[in-house]
Amino acid sequence: MTPNRRSLIAFGLVAFAAPALAHHGWSWAEGEQMTLDGTIRKISMAPPHPLLMVESGGKLWQVDLGNPNQTERSGFRGDTAKPGDKVTALGNRHLDKEKAHMKAVRITIAGKNYDMYPERIRTN
Repeated sequence: MTPNRRSLIAFGLVAFAAPALAHHGWSWAEGEQMTLDGTIRKISMAPPHPLLMVESGGKLWQVDLGNPNQTERSGFRGDTAKPGDKVTALGNRHLDKEKAHMKAVRITIAGKNYDMYPERIRTN
């Protein structure tokens, strides 16, 4: 393989990996945690991150859960909840306050906690 070809392949891998790494990190979210209480409107278990669409305060929030394995280890599955169920999400809000978007470290449904990122949970 020629040096130019290796460089091109390396550049391509870095270019495609950067958005994925940015998405999977926490740099887009605030350091402080918040609690969101609302009603589930939609559940998606599709990769890269399962998510809930939650209506709260007249807004529709995107609540990212853990990756599929983390979400399953927490005990949450696609049939754990349904649209119309009440949910409390604890997590970190997007830095851009115009976006109704957060990454959950824990969700609570019907009094049961599902800890996506137990090591990141900060409670008072």
